[in-house]
Amino acid sequence: MDIVDSGEHGTLVTRRSGPLDGEVRIGGAKNSVLKLMAACLLAEGRHVLANVPDISDVSLMCELLEAMGVTVTRADHRLVIDVPAELNTEAPYHLVERMRASIVVLGPLLGRFGTARVALPGGDDFGPRPIDMHLRALESLGATFSTAHGDISGTAAVLRGTEVVLEYPSVGATENVLMAAVRAKGRTLIVNPAREPEIGDLVEFLNRMGAEIGWAGDRLAIDGVDRLAPARAPEGYAVIADRIEAATYLAAAGICGGSVFLRHAVAGHMTMLIRKLTEMGMHIVADDEGVRATVTRRLSSADISTLPYPGLATDYKPFLVTLLTTAEGVGIVTENIFTGRFRYIDELRRMGADIRTEGHHAVVRGVERLSGAPVRAHDIRAGAALVMAGLAAEGETEIAGAAHIDRGYEDLAGKLAGLGATITRR
Repeated sequence: MDIVDSGEHGTLVTRRSGPLDGEVRIGGAKNSVLKLMAACLLAEGRHVLANVPDISDVSLMCELLEAMGVTVTRADHRLVIDVPAELNTEAPYHLVERMRASIVVLGPLLGRFGTARVALPGGDDFGPRPIDMHLRALESLGATFSTAHGDISGTAAVLRGTEVVLEYPSVGATENVLMAAVRAKGRTLIVNPAREPEIGDLVEFLNRMGAEIGWAGDRLAIDGVDRLAPARAPEGYAVIADRIEAATYLAAAGICGGSVFLRHAVAGHMTMLIRKLTEMGMHIVADDEGVRATVTRRLSSADISTLPYPGLATDYKPFLVTLLTTAEGVGIVTENIFTGRFRYIDELRRMGADIRTEGHHAVVRGVERLSGAPVRAHDIRAGAALVMAGLAAEGETEIAGAAHIDRGYEDLAGKLAGLGATITRR
């Protein structure tokens, strides 16, 4: 298994760039592939995933699966995952604490083996994201949990289908319930499930494995089956395109100007984002091959509010805030998902941005231009947003903490340089 080199002290260096021009390939979705890898635990045999991004979070998930006894081979954006009949059902702390997404092994382990022990998760630091909703939902199916020494231990002699009501359309809780309920006795109805495209990708993958999942009105209906098998496709199951990566390059075009084609981007997964960017002055055209964004003038400000899908994703917000820093006018940004996701704003202020925050609101007054400064990435998307800001700043900007960016982006610097941006890695 190849591991992405993402040294903790890596630094990206940018200079004012633009207009951008060219094409960039959008890879497989980070927020989907990690869950598909976890779903492979549900069935013994050889699983093949294609269109897998070469990012460090995939490397971490590979390590986690291998710690459980799975064999993973990785090459050419493809994973071959060999799952044995017996597994170590413990997810160790030294891996789980580095990536929150690893909590989704809880559902498949309980569904297949009736037992799981998972360390409390870590990952990006932008406010609390408690997993109580995951545990309550799995308890509805018959699981019981205890917590000790930083680990969650779950057992389930028999999982039984029932109505599971999510008080919030949590992506992670929906995924965990889906992967447990496919092996439960009877029918499970998930009320108020998440509807993100990545959920649809997981449903499709599980159905290819032999699950019986569909929509019953606005609910997800899962009829439990006795056995699952690897999805059969010689070329592998192709992960959907990463809408967050696509949003990043849309932001790059927005802040630098120019014309950029995002090959494989799916406009239908970004409807609200495209609507907002169009309101700000971007010209966006989509076809079956991807999405083209053209920017010929300074963007106008707009008000932004994050909401569960199909609303504006919280992952888009750092890019939109960065666009507002140089847009004409004043924009008000409201964060409705995570309470602590404004940490990068102090870094933008160091670059001359005019931003005032109060609670979960930010008021962004656009300035003519930013100025280069040393800044630090605190999470994946904030780090990418600081790179975008650096492309619009006079002088040199150094973005420390590039390892965060590596968790979600395959060669961000190389792809931007291919569009004409001035960016290097130290």
